[in-house]
Amino acid sequence: MTNYLARVELYEATEEGDYDKLHAAMEERGFLPQIKADDGILYWLPTGTYVIQDTDMTLTVAHDAAIAAAGQSGFEYSVIVVEFENTQWTNLEEVGTTPN
Repeated sequence: MTNYLARVELYEATEEGDYDKLHAAMEERGFLPQIKADDGILYWLPTGTYVIQDTDMTLTVAHDAAIAAAGQSGFEYSVIVVEFENTQWTNLEEVGTTPN
């Protein structure tokens, strides 16, 4: 199974709710704004960053899904999707707390 991280930048998104449509569209495609650590604890990712973990989709399918979701946002956008095995992070907040 494969893990992907997608980063979507919405150009000219300045309001707090500007990413709401993107969040919903990404979640419809299996991407979440949180990442699961090896111990099972979930952490919030920075705004516009999503992961899908333990999936059988290909990189092309994951990229196409992120592009389709970004297209529903109503903003111009850029997208990058990367496959990953290992991660390290600093100062991400645990799910269960409100993300910054």
